[in-house]
Amino acid sequence: MNLLEKGYAIPPLSPVAMKLVELAADDNCSASDLANLIEKDPSLSVRLLKLANSAFFRTLYPVTTLNQAVVKVGFHRLRIMALSVSLRDTFPMGKVSSLDYEEFWRFSIYRALIARYLARELKTCSSEEAFVAALIMEIGLLVFFDLFIKESPEKIEIRLNPLKDLLAWEEKKYGVNHRQIGEGALRYWKFPDHMVLCQQASGNALPSKDCDPLVKICELSRILSRMISSNSEEFSAPYELAEKYFGLDQTVINDILLTTFEQVEDIAGSLRVELNKEEDILRIVEKANMTLSRMSDLISESQNEPGPDSLPAFNSLGNRKDSTVKTLQAVAHEIRNPLTVIGGFARRLVASTDLDSAGSKYAHIILEEAARLEEFLSKVTSQTETEQE
Repeated sequence: MNLLEKGYAIPPLSPVAMKLVELAADDNCSASDLANLIEKDPSLSVRLLKLANSAFFRTLYPVTTLNQAVVKVGFHRLRIMALSVSLRDTFPMGKVSSLDYEEFWRFSIYRALIARYLARELKTCSSEEAFVAALIMEIGLLVFFDLFIKESPEKIEIRLNPLKDLLAWEEKKYGVNHRQIGEGALRYWKFPDHMVLCQQASGNALPSKDCDPLVKICELSRILSRMISSNSEEFSAPYELAEKYFGLDQTVINDILLTTFEQVEDIAGSLRVELNKEEDILRIVEKANMTLSRMSDLISESQNEPGPDSLPAFNSLGNRKDSTVKTLQAVAHEIRNPLTVIGGFARRLVASTDLDSAGSKYAHIILEEAARLEEFLSKVTSQTETEQE
């Protein structure tokens, strides 16, 4: 950490971006001042014009000058964009040894967009600061990789999920973890203290309710983004956390996820990151389908009969042993909430995507399976309640 404090192995951010951050925070700065500075960075100029003309800003007339783009995007968002672009350009792309930089930034963008919309919903901090804080949440991993792993002859596989396991492994092997390095890097780059605080979450649980709102939003965005980036994440678990800690119901989370998918290509384009939105939608839908399959298996096991595709005949419940009926009741209670979450997500996806898309077609199949299980739950509940009377 002493090396980090001296700036060792930490690449500098773009001088234009850093100056832009300074000017954008100056109340006396004009749009022309910012435009004149941006002209010195052709890459930033092109991406600013592209972003200003994107669907994200719903432009009726094309923006053709940097001055117009600055006004359209806004000073604060421009400051955030400059930081994001500079950080993205500071590190290479492609796959180097065991680290896929393209994948790293792709999932970082999803996390950042989710954080932005969470902040807008909760209104507890700046949505644009939430975007950047979540975007760079794992930035220390890139510096960590350069320091310890990049030139190592040992074959090391890096997995961000579960985060707490990765941090524990890093500390055990190297005496420091990438979040600690990230904290040092952000201080070196002179990021605001409340953004630096986001590096201190350990991944063990959501931060306490009295901690900085930005920290809590970034941590929830990390958990929600795992629905896209991790194959092992349980589909309904992030919804339950959002409800428990923030009072956000499944409808709000579904809207945030689908809005993220609607905007992700424009933001990825401005940061020159390639992604396939359709594949990412299919990944999260497949996760929902796997959860439904586990529910169906659970029901089959609880009725003490083989065959995951056959649910018990409802008129036969009264002839079953009392223990079997009680087991079915317990199963019904356990899967009701996850089933409601999955059905809600599938309905929202069908309503917001192209009917011919693979994601929409898959969602229709999930809706049919969810309806079948919901009907079973309803009849089991009705039957067992009748028997208890």
